[in-house]
Parts: sequence; structure tokens; C-alpha cells
Amino acid sequence: MLFSSYIFIFAFLPASLLGFFILSSRPGGERWAKAWLGMVSLVYYGWWNPVYVGLIAVSMLFNFGLGKVIWRVRADPVRGGALMGLGVAANLALLCYYKYANFFVDTLGGWLGTGWHVEKLILPLGISFFTFQQVAYLVDARRGVACEGKLVEFVLFITFFPHSIAGPIVHHTEMMPQFARPATYRFRWENQAVGLTLFALGLFKKVIIADGLSGHAGTVFGAAAAGQGLHASDAWAGVLSYTFQIYFDFSGYSDMALGLGRMFGIVLPLNFNSPYKAVDLIDFWRRWHITLSRFLRDYIYIPLGGNRHGPMRRYLNLLLTMLLGGLWHGAGWTFLAWGALHGLGLALNHLMLARWPTMAAAGPGREATRWIGRILTLLLVTIGWVFFRASHLPAASHLLGAMLGLGPALDPGAAVLLKSKLWFWLAGLLALVWFTPNACELTREAYPALLAKGHHLDAPPGWLQWRPQSGWAFATALLLAVAILSLTNAGEFLYYNF
Repeated sequence: MLFSSYIFIFAFLPASLLGFFILSSRPGGERWAKAWLGMVSLVYYGWWNPVYVGLIAVSMLFNFGLGKVIWRVRADPVRGGALMGLGVAANLALLCYYKYANFFVDTLGGWLGTGWHVEKLILPLGISFFTFQQVAYLVDARRGVACEGKLVEFVLFITFFPHSIAGPIVHHTEMMPQFARPATYRFRWENQAVGLTLFALGLFKKVIIADGLSGHAGTVFGAAAAGQGLHASDAWAGVLSYTFQIYFDFSGYSDMALGLGRMFGIVLPLNFNSPYKAVDLIDFWRRWHITLSRFLRDYIYIPLGGNRHGPMRRYLNLLLTMLLGGLWHGAGWTFLAWGALHGLGLALNHLMLARWPTMAAAGPGREATRWIGRILTLLLVTIGWVFFRASHLPAASHLLGAMLGLGPALDPGAAVLLKSKLWFWLAGLLALVWFTPNACELTREAYPALLAKGHHLDAPPGWLQWRPQSGWAFATALLLAVAILSLTNAGEFLYYNF
């Protein structure tokens, strides 16, 4: 069930909200409201394929029970560490089976010439997200910072439907204390107003902008996969279409997730903060998929040694972390290439800042430097998206060659695939992402998201600041109406595939 579907907007969401607040209003109704929300979240998860409700249920039972045991023996370095290692290994084994078994067996069979293969496995929705969330929970239990005593609340922590399929990846300490507050269960019009505004902005981005670009991107990447000759203008237009498609698709989902959480009185972590405004690759990963970056830093990069063993080890750790981050997104050589590109880019970024600290784009009087950094960063990120989107490495190589004008010779009469007016659309979108505030900045005064240490939201101009007033109510209704009228063409969110 997609957020951008009629059944979700007109049936599932209203029923979920009504049940939650009706149960909350009764004496002692908070526990029933939590149970209701956990139940509807399981219904939401199982809507696509009910079989996988059993999978996530077994996974949650295992991690809930093991987490309680780890909590009790956390002071014992041997038993606590061994149990945590067992739990992490079991979660990763489940993820690897469903997500990587086909890739590893097919690759090994190709290398050995045996033709080995396994039956194509259907990837359970959200398995990457709920696996990482439960891994983080076990590690936090070992550290003595998180332990859930009630199964119903643990189920709610894992399956809460605004974030269960495509993030953000939340910590127990971020979400469950909010469910323990009586204020969460009191209906407030401000929560509904800001939540609906974020949802409408996200739905518009997804349905009108991201889905409107998918056909252009698909045409060019499909031609590259088939080995067809491409004009450089077509290649660039198709790649830039995907660059903005994935931006507005993920930005739209992130806004909708925040809005849905807020409707239930829950503030979720910020997961997307205008990443194309980044002035270097380090800044990009502080803004793009923020909770995944946090997970990779806290549970992979730092345990590998971080920056504690000299610069060369630091750069190697960055590369390994991003390779694993690429593989997390998908089982394929293209995702490994994408991760390697970002890992090498981050290492080079840190090296340059260490050698030439004056190159940093921050600080007053550095506007020209910031813009140069912003343009170069977007160019590098765009090249990375070629690998991320391409069906295989030869297709990525073919497309990059076409972008450089190095592809196969074209018939002088060959038709241009994409219309020239697309460039005006792309230029407008670039101006939109560079010069306008994002949804969380617009609603900044209404506290739309939890901010990690070191993160902030820029203040928009006063006349653009969100307020629960008639002007914003009209704008929200208009965006919502336009998006809903276009839902017949809506596709699934790109991160549902990861």
C-alpha cells in the first residue's frame, strides 16, 4: 500500500487516526491505542504480501527476547558481547539470504563456469530498514541505553507504518519515549495541520515532480541497457532527469513520513535536508539519508577504527563503509561501484581538507567557494547516479561515454529521444532545490523533525514561514488536490526497492 494511493489516503489513514484517538480518549486507553497502532502497522506492512508478516513477526520475537537477555547480562563483557554478536549475525544472515543470495550464487557460478543459480527470491518490503533498526536496538541494549519490556511496544517501535518501509531508521530512545508521554494521545489540531502540510508537500513532490520525470529517465537508461547510440544531449537529459527524480521521490517520501508521524503526535528524525545544496561530498552525506549515514558511521565506520589509527586507515575505513553502504542499497556490481565512487570521493574530500584547510567552503566571505563546491558536488553525485540507476555496468559505461560524446557514431538523421522543453523543466527544478527552503525549513517553527547533533534548519523568509492560517490552509489544499487528481499515474517510491 503506497502513501500515494487512494486506499491509503481515503481509507487506511483516516481509519488509523480515528481508531488511535478514539481509543486514546477512554480511561486507560493509551495501551489500547498503542496496540491498535501496532496492529494497523502490521496490516500496512502485510498489504503487499501477507506472507511476509510472518517473517517480520518471527524477526521481532527473536530480537525482543534476545534484547531482554542482552540487557540483563550487559555488564558481562563475554556473555553480553557474544549474545550481541549472535543477534547481529542472525539479522544480517536473514538480510543476506533474501537480498544477496541470488547475486552471490550467480556471481560465483559465473566465475567458476558452473551455471549455479537459485530461484529468484522476492525481496520483503523494508527488510533493509527493519534489519538495521533491530541491529541498532541490540547494540544499544548491549551499551545499556535501550531495552523494551513490552512486546506490544517493541512491535510498534519496529513496524510504525510512517517509517517501516523506507525509513528513517530510528533509535528506540528517539521514538518510544514519545509514546510514553500522555500528550501524544491527546488530539491537537496543530499536529494535524502541520502533519497534513508536510504530507501534501511530499505527495506533490512525489506524484507531480518525481513521477513526471520517471519516463524521461527510463527512456535513456533503457536505451543504454540495450546498447543503443545516444546523443550527448539525450544522455545528459536522461541522467539529470533521474538525478531530480530520486531527489524529489526521496524528499517527498521523507516529508510524508514526517507528516504522518506528526498526525499521531510523533516527531520522527530528520532524514533529508536539501542535499543538492551541499558544498562538498562530506556535506552531502550529512544531508542525504541522514539516518542511514548515522547508522553507517556509528555501527560500521567507528567500529572499524574510524579516524583513530592514522589518515590512511581512516580513508580505508571510509571506502569500506561506503562499499557496504552501496551493497545495502542493492545486490549488484553497479551499487558497489556507486559506493566505491562515494567512498573514494569522501576520502579525497577529507584528504584535501587536511592538506589545505583554507579550501573549506564554510565561513564568511566564501560565497564563490561555496558555489564552486556546490556545482562540483552535484556533478559528482550526478555521475554516481548513473551507476545507481543503470541495470548493469556495461550500461553505465555506455551512458557515461555518451555523456562525454564518446559513444558509437550516430546516424546524422537519428532522432533526439527527449524533447528540448525538458531542459527548461530541469533548469526550473535546479533553481527550486538551490534557492528555495525545503519543507522542514518552511515548518521550522512547528518543530517538524528531530535534529541530530550538528544539524540545523535554515530559517525561511518571514512571509514563507508556515503558520496554521488560512493562506497556508489554501496552499495545502491546492497541492493536495492537484496531487490526488494525478494519483492514477503514481509509481512506487524508489526506496521501496532497497
